Parts: sequence; structure tokens; C-alpha cells
Amino acid sequence: MADEKLVYLPLDERPCNYDFPQLLIRDAGIQMVRPALDMMGRKKTPGDTKQLADWLEVECSNAYGAVVSLDTLLYGGIVPSRLHDLSEAEILGRLERLRTIKQNRPVLKLFAMHLIMRCPQYSSDDEEPGYYGQYGRDIFRKGYLSHKQELGIITEEEEQELADILANLPAEVERDYLERRAINRMANRKVLEYVEEGIIDFLVIPQDDSAPYGWTALDQQQVRQDMMSRNVELRALMYPGADEAGCTLTIRMIHEMNGEKPWIYPRFAGSGAPYITPLYEDRPLFESVTYHILAAGGQIAGSAQEADVILLINAPGAGMEEANSQPSPNASYQVLRNVVELVEYGHQMMNRYGKPVAVADVAYANGGDLQLLKLLRQKGMLFQLAGYAGWNTSSNTLGTVIAQGLLYHRYGSRQAHLDFLALRYTEDCGYCSVVRKELSGGVIQQIGCDYFEADGQRGRVAGMVQEKLEQFVQQYVNTDRVSVSVDEVYLPWNRMFEVGVSTVCTVNWLSNK
Repeated sequence: MADEKLVYLPLDERPCNYDFPQLLIRDAGIQMVRPALDMMGRKKTPGDTKQLADWLEVECSNAYGAVVSLDTLLYGGIVPSRLHDLSEAEILGRLERLRTIKQNRPVLKLFAMHLIMRCPQYSSDDEEPGYYGQYGRDIFRKGYLSHKQELGIITEEEEQELADILANLPAEVERDYLERRAINRMANRKVLEYVEEGIIDFLVIPQDDSAPYGWTALDQQQVRQDMMSRNVELRALMYPGADEAGCTLTIRMIHEMNGEKPWIYPRFAGSGAPYITPLYEDRPLFESVTYHILAAGGQIAGSAQEADVILLINAPGAGMEEANSQPSPNASYQVLRNVVELVEYGHQMMNRYGKPVAVADVAYANGGDLQLLKLLRQKGMLFQLAGYAGWNTSSNTLGTVIAQGLLYHRYGSRQAHLDFLALRYTEDCGYCSVVRKELSGGVIQQIGCDYFEADGQRGRVAGMVQEKLEQFVQQYVNTDRVSVSVDEVYLPWNRMFEVGVSTVCTVNWLSNK
């Protein structure tokens, strides 16, 4: 039926974008259709934008709603959006397809995501143009320091650094980079016209790998001004994130379908936690939390009593570190937060008051908190939770777990829910926090591979990862009552940063433990 069908055009072909939304709603009675993987491209190779647009138009003709990545529709994916040589006219022509789709089916609910082009702080051409491997840090610092200079807050040392960059950054490199940014910024601003006209019903503008100053922050200013001048602030939100946006817009669509606006109460691990600025982001954590809840179609609750879902936020009390550094000896983790109290609070909320409890594990960047995992297991909470995530950036985690928690609020504990919890513990804690570091530290080099180049999606390295993950879940996740099997492992982009994992959770209901 049309009112049960959702069309999903992902940001790229990696599991976090292509699979997560579908996995979350797998047995919720909603039909989600996605383009075939061979349409989607791979990493730096763009998807077939003509074929994808044709597919989108056909599938939307009888759908309730569509969640559309404009980076895929316009450029062929998230990485191609940073590499293309498309003209303004080509971009506008591709964007116009949305008008046709909405004209053909005016009742279609069209939710879209469109990133502001990122500017990484490091030199690497893994996901950027070739010159970014040599000049990436200089490009970022040029934007960062020029922005501070414009605001009159640059220091003398920074003035000298800027002068050195100006003397060494090739003009043709800067020109190529800024011209592409200008095209993408034009598209960001043009999309707001589609929101104003009602072609796009709701838009999120995530900021991948953002910072308080620099090229991305300057682009934000222009886009934000356009949002206000077009009076679309209630229908277009801009905040840190990227790879979680498919999950966010999927749950928002389900709320739209059912006329719901649930309440979420955030509970932090320490008094300073709401005010930290997470790594790779540009604002205090609490501000991102509010945006992710709003984008998902929810609302911040004033108390736990009125909340539909309790969101436990495991965050440091001051500076954030990478997951590879845990357990951190710093006061930010040892003194300025209380993860034990957070877990006890969540246990009480579930077992005494019957509240769904989800956990946003943003203590570290790029991996879950192993101490938290241990405590949740000791309390028997791992598979009682309404949601858990602890991967990549703080905002990637927030969007994923909020969507999961809100789905739990509506549909309860289903097999798909348990399997997704198993996936998060396996991937976020097992792979991101343990196995990736262990294998990248020398093991894979012994067979001629490295962090950025393995031996294929399903080669020997993937086999090593699966073996290690099976050991991890047996030691840190499985209990007498619940067991997780790791059925498949692959490396989507033939590198160690991300992993594709298939997990199944089996519950022994006869056990008393």
C-alpha cells in the first residue's frame, strides 16, 4: 500500500548509510525500497545519477514518503561531492528532478538531506582530491585563520602561520578547492528555495567534520542567512552530522505518518558533559542533542516523568579523546563524570518506572566505551535497552540511537531491534574500540596490507576481523541468556576505518539469568 511505502536514496553505499535505516525498520510493517547497490557507485566513483533519478521518480509515484540524499542525487555520493567538476547548470538540472517528482505526486512527503562540504583538519587524499594529501592541513588552516582574522581575533602567532601558508599553498590548488566549494554552496542555498516552495517538506543540512571557524563555518553563515530570509527555519535544520541522517529522517517520516511527536529526556553522565564540544564538531554537546531530537521528530522533555524515552548520554566532563586512548586516566573521564550512577539511573528507570532507556555512548570519538559496556552487561541491561550507539562522531551516534530509541517506543522489542543492538555492541565496541586498533597496529602489515588498503572487501583481513569479533562478543557481550553470532564481515571501502558486519541475537527465554 502507498501509505506503507518509503523510498530511500542513501548518502552512499556503506552500511551506515545504505543498511542502517532498513535494518531498524525491518519488521515494523513498513516497506522501504532502496536502489540496487550497483547504482550507488563506490567511494570516489560516483553513482549513476541519471539512473538513480529515474529510479527515484518511478518509486515515488506510489509512495507515502521519500528520504532523499541530495549529495547522491546531485553528485553521486558523499565523496564524489568533494571531487566533481560539475557546472552550476548541471547541478540545477539534476535538482529540478525533485520538482517533477512532487508535481507527479503532490501528496508525497519529501524529506531531504544535503551536506555542507567538509574541510578536514588533516592532510589525506583518501576521501578528498589528490592534492589534499599534501596540502589538506594548509587548506583547512587557511580557512580557519582567515576567518579568525576577519573576526579580529587572530593572534600574532596565527598571523605568522597564515603568512607562511599564503607563501606555500599553490594558487591552482586553492582555486580548485574553493571553486568546488562555491558550486556546492550554491546548491545548498538553492535547495532552500525548494523548501520555501514546499517541494521539499523537511530538510536537514548536516555538517560532516565541522569546526567553529573556517570554510565550513563561513558557508554555514550564508546558508543560515538564507534560511532566515526565506522563513524556513522550522522546516530546515543545520547541525553537525552526516552518516546518521538516513536514520534520523526515516524515524521522522514514521512520526509524520502516525501524527506523533514523542518526548525525550536527556540525562548526562556529569554536570560538565552538556557543555563539552565533541571532537570534529563546532558546538556544545547539548546543542547537538537538541537538534538531533528535533530532526527526528521528537521534543526535549522537561523531566523524566513526562518522557516517552530516557536518553542516557555517556560523555566526558571536559575534553573528549579518541576511543583508542581508553581507558583514559584524565580527570575528564575519571573524576568529572559518573558512569556508574548513569547506569544505575537507567536501570531504575527501566525496572521501576517502565521507561524505555537508550544510551548515547559519546564518551570517546570513534568507538564505544568499554567500561560502560561492562557495567551494562553486569546489570543485565544490554538487550533490555531501547537503543545503543557509540560510533564515529558524537552526532553519528546521537542520530542513530535516537532513531532506534524512538522506534522502540513505538514498536517495542522486536527481533530487528535485538539484532541492531547486537550489531552496535559488535561494531562500535568490538571493532571500533578494540579490533581495529589491534589489527592495524602491525598484524595486517605482516601480510602486505595497511590501514588504508586491505586485501579486498572479503579477503584475509576481513577474515581476521571476523575471528576477532567472534572472540569479542563471546567475552564481552554474550551471557547465559543472550548470544550474538557474527555471520558476515567485509570492508566496504577496502580499508580499516569502517566495517560491514551482520549479526544475529538469540535469546534463551528459558534461562533465569
